Amino acid sequence: MAKRNNDHMALGEALSEFIKENKLQKGMDKVDAREAWTNLMGNGVNNYTTSVELKNETLYVSLSSSVLREELSLGKSKIITMINEELGRELVKKLILR
Repeated sequence: MAKRNNDHMALGEALSEFIKENKLQKGMDKVDAREAWTNLMGNGVNNYTTSVELKNETLYVSLSSSVLREELSLGKSKIITMINEELGRELVKKLILR
């Protein structure tokens, strides 16, 4: 258990301490990346998204539409930038659409 500097720790701080100590950040990052994709892409794209997975700074997105995959692949760097902005940090370095 971490020693507390004071008795009044903000809930957000307490949570991030807990996450760090329990090495849960990777799992949280995966959930955050999936949520960021869902929030940014909207229903049109999400209806064709079959899975979103983050592995080592690479976001793998499976799409059921080859036309959509082709279209999104043209804006990969913009999508990466938008996702990282949504997450508030450089989490995704590469985007693989499959």
